[in-house]
Amino acid sequence: MAEAIKNRYEFSILFDVQNGNPNGDPDAGNMPRVDPETGLGLVTDVCIKRKIRNYVQDVKESAEGFDIYIKSGVTLNASDQKAVAAVVEGGDLAKVATSDKAQKQQKEIELRDFMCRNFYDIRTFGAVMTTFTSNALNCGQVRGPVQIGFARSIDPIVRQEISITRVAITKDEDAQKKNNEMGRKSIVPYALYRADGFVSANLARRVTRFSEEDLSLLWDAIMNMFENDHSAARGEMAVRKLVIFKHDSELGNAPSHKTLGLLSVKKKEGVEVPRSFADYDVNVDEANCPAGVHISCRD
Repeated sequence: MAEAIKNRYEFSILFDVQNGNPNGDPDAGNMPRVDPETGLGLVTDVCIKRKIRNYVQDVKESAEGFDIYIKSGVTLNASDQKAVAAVVEGGDLAKVATSDKAQKQQKEIELRDFMCRNFYDIRTFGAVMTTFTSNALNCGQVRGPVQIGFARSIDPIVRQEISITRVAITKDEDAQKKNNEMGRKSIVPYALYRADGFVSANLARRVTRFSEEDLSLLWDAIMNMFENDHSAARGEMAVRKLVIFKHDSELGNAPSHKTLGLLSVKKKEGVEVPRSFADYDVNVDEANCPAGVHISCRD
């Protein structure tokens, strides 16, 4: 396996949406997610990771070492069986689970390493692998070195429902009575979101072997995660800025709240209702950056 990264990182992603729905809530009629106490818009970590996975899948096309574990059309157990076939003689996981402690632990490590070596998203985000956990093997749970929090909009959002019509009638009997059907579409007119993330070199070394190549691909995936994901609901979404805080050491040189706190985003003076990224001032306070931390930005 490739050599693991040696430096801890934090990062912040700024992305925006215009006349779209960045992350619908199925419990609210698929309307854009919102914090009911503050009115700020939300985008889940799962949604962001899905975009990253999709980009890697598009770029690497399941090349060796860059397959995707969580993807549409492939069951988790089917992917788990790739490791079983490669590592376990006869594919008998139950026999492994009941073998002596030393043999069981060795097979757990081999299974875990196979999954980390072959699946980029396990190497990055970790995974709970159901085939292994159902057979009482500890390798079924892998904690990934890269974690991303919920994205939150900088300002409160307005969720609008737009009435739409369509000329394609669903039922034959309805076509006798009407020429179109009504529908509704939920949008956010404009919002700028911020998501913060963390990269643990310690977990990369001890568990998944997340490498410098993997890290470079992660940055590319974040910057381009909406470029091949346009749809009617997300036609105008873009990553506007990626701010990366690199520590000189594996365990870090400063608390994450001090590094992430160096980035500030606020409306420009005189702007009451933001409608573009240009309506915001984005500032990175490099002068107060802690010793042993280095800042880089991608636009």
